[in-house]
Amino acid sequence: MTQNTNLKNLSEAGVSVWLDDLSRERISSGNLAELIETKSVVGVTTNPSIFQAALSAGDSYDPQVRELAAQGADVDATIRTVTTDDVRNACDIFAPVYESTHGVDGRVSIEVDPRLAHDSDKTAAQAIELWKIVDRPNLLIKIPATEAGIPAISKTLAEGISVNVTLIFSVERYRAVMDAYLEGIEAAKAAGHDVSTIHSVASFFVSRVDTEIDKRLDAIGTPEATELKGKAALANARLAYVAYQQVFEVESRFQGLLSDGARPQRPLWASTGVKNPDYADTLYVSDLVAPNTVNTMPEKTMDAFADHGTVDTESLVGRGPESEEIFAKISELGVDLDDVFITLENEGVDKFEVAWNELIDATAKQLDSAKG
Repeated sequence: MTQNTNLKNLSEAGVSVWLDDLSRERISSGNLAELIETKSVVGVTTNPSIFQAALSAGDSYDPQVRELAAQGADVDATIRTVTTDDVRNACDIFAPVYESTHGVDGRVSIEVDPRLAHDSDKTAAQAIELWKIVDRPNLLIKIPATEAGIPAISKTLAEGISVNVTLIFSVERYRAVMDAYLEGIEAAKAAGHDVSTIHSVASFFVSRVDTEIDKRLDAIGTPEATELKGKAALANARLAYVAYQQVFEVESRFQGLLSDGARPQRPLWASTGVKNPDYADTLYVSDLVAPNTVNTMPEKTMDAFADHGTVDTESLVGRGPESEEIFAKISELGVDLDDVFITLENEGVDKFEVAWNELIDATAKQLDSAKG
């Protein structure tokens, strides 16, 4: 099998291509392995919505659910078993990638229960539990970057556990995430862990920023507001990359950990499927190209990029001043950016919680059916 040229070029530009999806069918059919061979895929991310869709579609999970029902498993235990089994099996498929990239890629993420998003101690406790259950070195535990999530990130890293920080919308919160990462690595080092084995990515959400700010610009309705539509998300991501470079390439705190083998926490561009049909369907991939980044894509976006995506190596680096100007103009028009980011974070947590509750309901029905 040969790699798709467009995705291969993206990978060679320093962007790790991850798939934002996972299912039992994708694993058992060989599709996931095929994506590694043909689409340069070197990682997978999951979230409650993805698992809800996977368990609700088809019958791939029916035999295991019947078996668990016979054992008397409750809903929570059933969900935990089937999701961690999928993630463990995906980790095994990616093991050669993990080895060949010295742990940088070949990663599979699983998220803590979103109902714990505002409870730091319970989030950290479940992160440790999931790490032990999956029991694979190429696992990433996803923890939301809520205010309660920030200390949970540090606690989890301090245990030597690799973390994918999710639901980051603002550069301000991203700086808090990077600080939590460094605090966690420092604590892990003090506890005697080999910090070279601890990896982390920071999932910075992209398309949802345009969706929310565009809505507010439409409400303003002036030509100046219309002119700024579709520019906020990329500007936000570019400012995030400036912050990443400052913390991990310039400031002394991380530089002091390099001799211990510490790894930079890479920015991961999430929510990269385009929501507005007026925008190019590869916008949040082609225009976010820089070394040491990850782009996790829904399959539809990945296929679009494979078909007609382009790699612009000047799309991200060095665009800080221009991006600051875009946000200054948006603020001048009356858009409350602080409110935008709070709204997006709350909606993100709520969406995952709704999906998790739907997953609970669907699993309960499957268990009842299996019990007859």
